[in-house]
Amino acid sequence: MTTNASPLHPYWPRQLRLDNFVPNDCPTWHLLAGLFSVSGVLVVTTWLLSGLCGFIHMVIEGWFSLYHKDLLGDQAFLSQLWKEYAKGDSRYILSDNLTICMETITACLWRPLSLWVVIAFLRQQPLRFVLQLVVSVGQIYGDVLYFLTEHRDGFQHGELGHPLYFWFYCVMNGLWLVLPGILVLDSVKQLAHAQSVLDAKGTKAKSK
Repeated sequence: MTTNASPLHPYWPRQLRLDNFVPNDCPTWHLLAGLFSVSGVLVVTTWLLSGLCGFIHMVIEGWFSLYHKDLLGDQAFLSQLWKEYAKGDSRYILSDNLTICMETITACLWRPLSLWVVIAFLRQQPLRFVLQLVVSVGQIYGDVLYFLTEHRDGFQHGELGHPLYFWFYCVMNGLWLVLPGILVLDSVKQLAHAQSVLDAKGTKAKSK
C-alpha cells in the first residue's frame, strides 16, 4: 500500500504505508554490537558443536520465519534486528511471499542438514561430502533468488549504494555464494576422487 504523505519510517520505497510500524527503541549501533558481541560467543561455541550455518538458520532466520507478521510492531531484540536489516531490504517487513518461503525453507531444511553435516564430518560418515554438497547448493540457490529477484525489481527495497544498508546489509550476503561455492568445489573434488577409486577397483576386478 502506498501514500503521498511524508513517510514516517526509514524503509524503501519511500512511499510505503506501514500503519502499524513502531520505530526501534534500540539504536543501530546497539543492535549490531549486541549481534556481534553476544552472539559472537555463541557462534564460536556452536561452530564447534553444530556449525555457524546451523546457528544462523536456527535462531535468526527461524525467528523471522515464525514472527514475520509481527516484526513491524514488535520490540523484541531479534524483531528489532530484522527491522534494522529491513532498512537495506524492506521485503523483510512486507511479508513478501518469496522471502518468507525462502527463509522458512532455509530455517527448517538447511538447519537440520547443516547440523548433520558437522556431525557427519566429526564422525567421518560416508555421506559427509554428499550432505555438504546438498546444503551448499541449496544455500547458493536461495542466495541467487535473493539477489536476482531484487535485481529484477530494480533494487527498490533499499537505498542503492548506501554504505551500511546496501553494501553491508545487502551485498554482504554474497558471502553465502562464495563460501558455499568453495564447499561445492571441495565436495565435487572429493566425490569425483572416490568415484575414480571405485571405478579403478571395478576395472581391476574385471581384469582378473
